[in-house]
Formats: sequence, C-alpha cells, structure tokens
Amino acid sequence: MLYIASDHGGYSLKKHILNYLVSKNIKIEDLGAYELIPEDDYPVYTKKLAESIKDNNDKGILICRNGVGVCMYANRFSNIRAGLSWNTKHAASSRNDDDTNILCLPADYLNEKEAVEIVETWLNTPFGNKDRYIRRLEMLNLK
Repeated sequence: MLYIASDHGGYSLKKHILNYLVSKNIKIEDLGAYELIPEDDYPVYTKKLAESIKDNNDKGILICRNGVGVCMYANRFSNIRAGLSWNTKHAASSRNDDDTNILCLPADYLNEKEAVEIVETWLNTPFGNKDRYIRRLEMLNLK
C-alpha cells in the first residue's frame, strides 16, 4: 500500500500528488490532513503514516514546508527508512542505496511538476540490493 499525508504546509502539494497518482490508477490512501488547517502539526500526520507502514511493500509520502520535520519524526518509528528528497537524482539514490520506504518532500522548495517527477522516480526505483547496501542497513538494524 502507498500512503500519503501532510500538514498545512504541504496540503496543496499533497492534493496535487494525490490527484496525479489516482489518475494513474495507483492505489493510495490519504491519511490527512483532509482540509487546510493552518495551525495543525506535522507530528500528528507523520505518526499516522509511519504506524501504517506494516511490511516491505508499504511505502509512504510525507510533505511539510521544508520536509525536515516529517523526516526526523518518521525515522523515530521502527522499520522506517524515511528520506528527504528534492530532485529525481536524489530520490532514485535514496531508493537504490538506502531502500527508503517513506519519501519526504519540501513543499516550499518544489513546484507541482518537480514533485510529481520526484514521486514517479522514487516509486519506480527498486532497492539496489547490493551486499554493501544490505550490510549498511543491517548495521543500522533497519534490514
């Protein structure tokens, strides 16, 4: 399953990405925010998404203004490998080298086209599965 969530800072970009993915027939579940609430807090949505990741097939997309807060908090949860990406090259590397299962996006630093390209790249890049990548994740107790 693919999940998506954002606070107020990422709300507009989340709606755009969600609509795009639905138009491509990609099964995705929106975990909020469901309306623009300027005083909401990203930890509420981050926790909901991180706790929804149950197995290796589950992935998530988290969005806030700079992407850092959601990324820091998501990585506090067991079996989460969240990475902040701001371009397609970085998104591909985060999947190939580090097997990220949550993509964090900085809404204030991306336009809608860039965000969709990053999401597509991230979703379509498999884990490289090289011995050194596996070894490093095992050192972090993430594999």
